[in-house]
Amino acid sequence: MTFTQEKTIAAKVRSDFPILNEKIHGKPLVYLDNAATSQKPIAVLHAIQHYYEHDNANVHRGVHTLSTRATDAYEGARDKIAAFINAASRQEIVYTRNASEAVNLVAYSWGLANLQAGDEIILTVMEHHSNLIPWQLIAQRTGAVLKFVELTETEEFDFEHFKSLLSDQTKLVAVVHISNTLGCINPVKEICAEAHRYGAGVLIDASQSVPHLPIDVQAIDCDWLVATGHKMCGPTGIGFLYGKLDLLRSMPPFLGGGEMIADVFLDHSTYADLPHKFEAGTPAIAEAIALGAAVDYLTNIGMDKIHAYEEELTAYLFQQLEQIPEVRTYGPKPKADGSGRAALVAFTAGGTHPHDLSTILDQAGVAIRAGHHCTQPLHRYLGAQSTARASLYFYNTREEIDVFIAALKEAIEFFGSLFG
Repeated sequence: MTFTQEKTIAAKVRSDFPILNEKIHGKPLVYLDNAATSQKPIAVLHAIQHYYEHDNANVHRGVHTLSTRATDAYEGARDKIAAFINAASRQEIVYTRNASEAVNLVAYSWGLANLQAGDEIILTVMEHHSNLIPWQLIAQRTGAVLKFVELTETEEFDFEHFKSLLSDQTKLVAVVHISNTLGCINPVKEICAEAHRYGAGVLIDASQSVPHLPIDVQAIDCDWLVATGHKMCGPTGIGFLYGKLDLLRSMPPFLGGGEMIADVFLDHSTYADLPHKFEAGTPAIAEAIALGAAVDYLTNIGMDKIHAYEEELTAYLFQQLEQIPEVRTYGPKPKADGSGRAALVAFTAGGTHPHDLSTILDQAGVAIRAGHHCTQPLHRYLGAQSTARASLYFYNTREEIDVFIAALKEAIEFFGSLFG
């Protein structure tokens, strides 16, 4: 499929995203901060509105019509998510507030029950803070030891180093699928196979991959996978944990309260079956329903088509950046067709501070990220205090990349004239 053919994806969908018609400082919005959060299509906004206007009731707790309709929509969204990532059972999908809460659920439920002094947890130097800090806290409480996979010369996951860290003491490998800073796509299927040889469990942070790639948890064979709704066209405040059924059943509850119980007595309680054992209290009902609408939206486009189109955008983005000598990009270079990495790029531009770049680009209507992107240890490893980041999604266009590149060149020239 050529770029001209696949370009029609963005052309067809842009009208579904009202915010893309916004103007910033009088300029058309060019939104290139999709790794932080995605924009929401009308179908998702309507799903939230429809629930509150027509079906607003609590789930699972009533037999009246509104409660039944709300429950059907809420649980129907779970079915959609399960199918989207090819889970073996809908009971393997647990709603959480976000990916961070999903990681914490595994850390405090499975981690505290199974880790002890001397056990080893393997992470990477590229982990998002969400998949780092929970394991630091668990290691402090249990005496487990943290080990970190480093990078290759091309700033990718060093698989040979990973294999050298594995041992009979390895109990968990927790790794990001796509780095939100490096853009590298880690070999999660191979990581799972190696870890399982030592009897270790594997948790995959798929926050940056579920919105962009077809995901099959059974083919990957991960033990847990976490993702967040707001990066995949869904609302904020909703995410999910996938876990293998037997593994989830073996884990104690994470939070206690209503909804997660079977029977309650004054001195003890029994717990509901999966997935409700991990969903205490009134859930984010509208948000879950809207996440189901987002899954429908992405499925109707086709994740394979989204991925192919984003590869085309990636190739073009890097071609243009390579024409700017001051720019230093991080992570592996894409192949000629744009494959081999995600549609995002973290970069520096000489001595210009990323925050200054972001501020100037904002004046041109271009929204990019600046900072450490919740990967402070990685930035220290790379010797960079902070970076700027442009991240694309399927509604972005080559023309928007042109606007970004022109604004970036102007910003570099402006700061060069001030400090050069």
